Parts: sequence; C-alpha cells; structure tokens
Amino acid sequence: MSIIENRKAFHDYFIEERHEAGLVLEGWEVKAIRAGRAQLKEAYVVVLEGELVLIGSHISPLPTASTHIHPDPVRTRKLLMHEAEIGKLIGQVERAGYTLVPLDLHYTRGRVKLAIGLAKGKKQHDKRDTEREREWQREKQRIMRNRRG
Repeated sequence: MSIIENRKAFHDYFIEERHEAGLVLEGWEVKAIRAGRAQLKEAYVVVLEGELVLIGSHISPLPTASTHIHPDPVRTRKLLMHEAEIGKLIGQVERAGYTLVPLDLHYTRGRVKLAIGLAKGKKQHDKRDTEREREWQREKQRIMRNRRG
C-alpha cells in the first residue's frame, strides 16, 4: 500500500531495478507520514561512508507535535538494508553510472519502507518519446471507447 509516490523519478529516469529499504525515523515522523505529510519530489539517495542515506525528503511535522522536540523536516535519514545488498548497489552506482532514486513510501507489515530504484538518467529526447507514447496510448483508448459506444 503506497503512501507517497515520486512520479518525477519515473519521468526523469529509466528505473532498472527496485529495492526495498527500511528508514530510521523518529516518532513524530512516523505519525506525520501516516497523516500523508511527506514529500519525495526533491529527494535522492547517496552513499556516505558505506551507508545509504536519504537526503532532501520533506516530512512536515504535525501541528500537535510535542513541544520539547524541535522537528527538522528535511533531516538526513539513514536507510536500512542488508550489507550485501548495499555493497551490490554501491558497486553498480560507482562503476556503471547508475543513480539511486527514491520511488515511494509504503507500508510492509505495519512498518514504513522506502522503495528505491537503480536508475539511469533520461535524455530530453527520451522524455519526449515517453510522453508521445503515453499520449498515443490515451488516444487509442479514446478511439476504442468511441467505437464501442
């Protein structure tokens, strides 16, 4: 069950592999995510000291957040994955010129997880081709509907 999707990632990148990672979150962040107050549009995943971290994701604190906690909405959040998986991803990012992009936040057995994609950047003409193909599919559907009706 997806909470938030990063549609911009699918527009800007070819997603070649998907992986699931846990997130190190604070209590107020979990509550805010459950309320749908998170955003992945400007977020990206980087490798820092052999660990994967999510940078630039924005989680707006709820107005009822505790008074003795000073929430930082754009703090760097560590991702949790098996060491072998992290090693494999780091190798592909460093050698093959791939990028790690956050795709969506979702629940798995009640826990908040982040789907990250191993992606290659699209050139401008690739983006136009994708858009053209999407419009052609819509047009085909419209024509088929009109023929039936």
